[in-house]
Amino acid sequence: MAIAEKSPQPKTNRYKAEPSVLTALRTPRILTREVLAGLVVAMALIPEAIAFSIIAGVDPRVGLFSSFVMAVTIAFVGGRPAMITAATGAVALVIAPVARDYGMEYFIATVILAGAFQILLSVIGVAKLMRFIPRSVMVGFVNALAILIFTSQLPQLLGVPFLVYPLVAGGLLIMIFMPRITKVIPAPLVAIVVITVVTVLMAINVPTIGDQGELPKSLPELLFPSVPLTWETFTIIAPFALGMAMVGILESLMAAKIVDEVTDTHSNKTREAWGQGVANIMSGFFGGMGGCAMIGQTMINVKASGARTRISTFLAGVFLLVLVLGLGDVLAVVPMAALVSVMIIVSVLTFDWHSIRPSTLKRMPKSETTVMVATVIVIVITHNLAIGVVVGVIIAMVAFARRVAHLATVERTLSLNEGQAPTAYYTVTGALFFASSNDMMTQFEYADDPERIVIEMSGSHIWDASTVATLDAITYKYERHGKHVVIEGLNEASTLLHARLAGNLGGGH
Repeated sequence: MAIAEKSPQPKTNRYKAEPSVLTALRTPRILTREVLAGLVVAMALIPEAIAFSIIAGVDPRVGLFSSFVMAVTIAFVGGRPAMITAATGAVALVIAPVARDYGMEYFIATVILAGAFQILLSVIGVAKLMRFIPRSVMVGFVNALAILIFTSQLPQLLGVPFLVYPLVAGGLLIMIFMPRITKVIPAPLVAIVVITVVTVLMAINVPTIGDQGELPKSLPELLFPSVPLTWETFTIIAPFALGMAMVGILESLMAAKIVDEVTDTHSNKTREAWGQGVANIMSGFFGGMGGCAMIGQTMINVKASGARTRISTFLAGVFLLVLVLGLGDVLAVVPMAALVSVMIIVSVLTFDWHSIRPSTLKRMPKSETTVMVATVIVIVITHNLAIGVVVGVIIAMVAFARRVAHLATVERTLSLNEGQAPTAYYTVTGALFFASSNDMMTQFEYADDPERIVIEMSGSHIWDASTVATLDAITYKYERHGKHVVIEGLNEASTLLHARLAGNLGGGH
């Protein structure tokens, strides 16, 4: 008899980008889309980089150079194609005290050390922790980000000439209706060009990019911070560097996860984590302020402009440098109203409107809605995405622990068969851990039970030492009443844990 041999299935790379860079380079339509998307992002990066430099307390050129270096670097080493990395507000807030209290040299050293920390964190597997972030936290993160993107535009809409408002409205109309006509040219780019031409031809006096700060006139230079290489220096900058590293990785991995969902693709989170580290180290050595993934600009690139490859990320950095160095005078006349209209559309596209529909809120468990709302509130108040995510995860963990704790039950039956010793049977079901096992202590009738007690646990599972300690305490309380306890029905994993810890936790003996 012939035996059919099953041929091995070829392994597929789940992180393979589609379209690839080579495909984009060979396809004029895709390449055009990537190039124009990079140009739009570069324009949007300039006022942001200048604003974040001000937050960090450094010269605007520091933020611009950082955005250029990081965008170009991450295009090669990052794990999420089409994601934009540059100077960000979250990172600026964390390391601003260094520039203020210790000066630029310590500031740059902090950025380099933060990059090294990020590489170390990626090696020990911090990216895998993303699986523990619940969907409700993700939704809250996205909604809070959309709100922050919108509110960050308010300074450009308050106390400005009246003509700013029709210009912003015009930009919004272009971006709403342009995609219905053609998607070959990104609607944000058309809006920026049209509004700029209108303001120049009609000599409309409104705030421009040039009003935001001085643009650099020369290329960034490679440098090494002149700080003492001592333990004292390390103790000064390490806390800020670690904070920057954690915020940068968290924000970048959250951004990567969002882009994965938008594009229906997978990305290598571990590679993205160490890629962020490499980009920050490069930024530091070129005098930059460091940063992380920018969700607003990434949404412009991926959602508004349709980019999908590393080409758009690379060109965003290149165009940024070309614009500020070669076309600084032209760029300076671009009205802020044009960029504000782009960012408003981005905030609208970013917000998860489905999450706040009455029908959704009615179906969703209250604990899920609470986690989402709490995440939004904390992020909006602190302006720190990382803090909001951590708080959201903690609330979600507490809510989950409370919900699971109620699933553990204890049922008592009494056996009084003739010829057998009276026996109290306790049937325990559910997941037993610190939250559920603590309540178990109160569900036994220590004084009234007969001399033999059987605790049947085939329908339960022991997850932690708290449960073993509780079982020890229950056994000890019965022994004090002169009664004997038998624990039976444990599954293999629970038996091993119970055998290893029982009687060794100091609970009552």
